[in-house]
Amino acid sequence: MNDLFSPYRIKELELKNRIVMPPMCQYSVEAEDGIPTNWHQQHYVSRAVGGTGLIIVEMTDVEPDGRISNRDLGLWSDDQIGAFSNIVKEVHQYGAKIGIQIAHAGRKAEDAETPVAPSAIAFDGTYKTPRALATEEVKGMVDKFRASARRAVKAGFDVIELHGAHGYLIHQFTSPLTNKRDDEYGKDLTKFGVEVIKAVKSEMPADMPLIMRISAKEYVEGGYGIEESIAFSQVFKEAGVDMFHVSSGGEGPIGADGRPGTHASYQTPLAREIKKALDIPVIAVGRLDDPILANSIIGNEEADLVAVGRGMLRNPYWALEASKSLNIKTEIPKQYQLGFKH
Repeated sequence: MNDLFSPYRIKELELKNRIVMPPMCQYSVEAEDGIPTNWHQQHYVSRAVGGTGLIIVEMTDVEPDGRISNRDLGLWSDDQIGAFSNIVKEVHQYGAKIGIQIAHAGRKAEDAETPVAPSAIAFDGTYKTPRALATEEVKGMVDKFRASARRAVKAGFDVIELHGAHGYLIHQFTSPLTNKRDDEYGKDLTKFGVEVIKAVKSEMPADMPLIMRISAKEYVEGGYGIEESIAFSQVFKEAGVDMFHVSSGGEGPIGADGRPGTHASYQTPLAREIKKALDIPVIAVGRLDDPILANSIIGNEEADLVAVGRGMLRNPYWALEASKSLNIKTEIPKQYQLGFKH
């Protein structure tokens, strides 16, 4: 039976354990040029030292106006590759694998003068009303994702994750709440996502996995649920997604028809349903900081990997602490072995 510290392999990606650091924006690029800083270097490398199996770099945007804030990371220029490559090389020194989440914020790009989106619908009264992308601009956006993927591969990342969740651009095209277009990208709500997936895959080595983060449930009136997300995820799987990172919400202000849970593991049932329905590996995420709980999700085969967000913000050595509390042996850096003796 597998546990949190069992190795895991998908395609040619081999992980030493099932623990994932999920993407979490740091809003720390003070020069506003999209290039990782010393903060990012320390932030990610410390989690590799701390025993994490897979680290996924925060939302990294395909164009300047695709950022949530101007202090977000970007991969729209070759000038940005070097700093990412340095992080990758150092993370690898400590036995972790590293991916990057490629994205565009769409209507949630807070610092863009005029955000873009599938349709000219604001997130809420505090956000700017976006401009609807013309059909040719949508096709151009696909190429921007392709170019960012090419740069990610050149930087040496082990895996790429597409952000198709939390109300950002791919999710905006997928959701009937935010996509009111009458062109080809409105008649088929999966078309943009499929084209992005195929474009990104065309730049990736055949043995490199593609992860997609999805919102498996929306929490607004008229929003989709698990049956709809299973249907569009099947389409995305056929287009080339190898693993889904299953989250929820983010597409609009929470309405009376639904409210996300605040209890531990509240999103795990969604991951379990996607895994079962599509026979595809999944990452569970959402208040999984308790090592006993995280371990049980793997042992009960509800998910293949477990992402621990807030827990790793609090403690870069979460994985090593989990090993000690679960009494499961794992490799400890020799400098820290005295502190983690079983």
